[in-house]
Amino acid sequence: MRAAAVNGGDRYLRDGSLGPIVMGPPHIPGFEAAGVVDEIGEGTTTDLRVGDRVMAVAVPTGPNGGAYVQYLALPHQWVARAPAGSTHAEASTLPMNGLIARHALDLLALPAGRTIAVTGSTEAVGGFVIQMAKAADGLTVIADAWPEDVALVRSLGADIVVPRGTEFAQHVLRIMPEGVDGVVDAANLGPAAVARAVREGGGISLLPHENPQNFDPIEPGPHSVHIRTVTLSKVLGDRSRLDRLRHQAEAGELTLRVADTLPASQATEVHHLMEAGDVRGRLVLEF
Repeated sequence: MRAAAVNGGDRYLRDGSLGPIVMGPPHIPGFEAAGVVDEIGEGTTTDLRVGDRVMAVAVPTGPNGGAYVQYLALPHQWVARAPAGSTHAEASTLPMNGLIARHALDLLALPAGRTIAVTGSTEAVGGFVIQMAKAADGLTVIADAWPEDVALVRSLGADIVVPRGTEFAQHVLRIMPEGVDGVVDAANLGPAAVARAVREGGGISLLPHENPQNFDPIEPGPHSVHIRTVTLSKVLGDRSRLDRLRHQAEAGELTLRVADTLPASQATEVHHLMEAGDVRGRLVLEF
């Protein structure tokens, strides 16, 4: 291990929000890893070799625990080469965030030319959604930003930038009165807060730790909206997905944004920084 990106899921593991899906102690956070192949299990068929720089997805709720460790053993399908030219810290921000962003878009299945709205645009998943929606899917993107982040969000490819906050839906409707075709709610505003921005028959993609039961109910309205939840297990085990992310990063289609790096011994401080909010990209622990 050389680097572990710090994600919101790490916080939910730590504070107990993941509840019964977590196996017994020790509880080791960390969903994203980057480092160097140290050993390959006997009988494993892979094109990776000892010494290769790699990135990987870890599952803190599984038997091996998460990425906040010096050595990490994973199924070979969860490991792929790191993007050429990236640092370990940069590579660690891509695997899980990238898989979630891609799955969120796939769940909406919007044809090219349609319009998507994205919350949490300055964060890792939201930023990747914007870039994938433009480069790979040919969508028109409406994204949110605080005033100081408008230039950043436009640089990621957003066609229209609206103010960030709880009035996201109202801002979108001023631009698209009939509503957008889909929303990826990377800021965790919740279905009730974004549903009004979606047209009849459109969809909302929620991130893995978002549970509709934890949000205010959607008030009855004149149209129906489909709610989908990204499930990480649906995108694990397919190495080709990770390789696709690597190729997109190498082609400049995805920007690997590291907000800051700190030694792994300062994990507590990093969690405080994450919870304080306003992080652009990902905080990373280095080993």
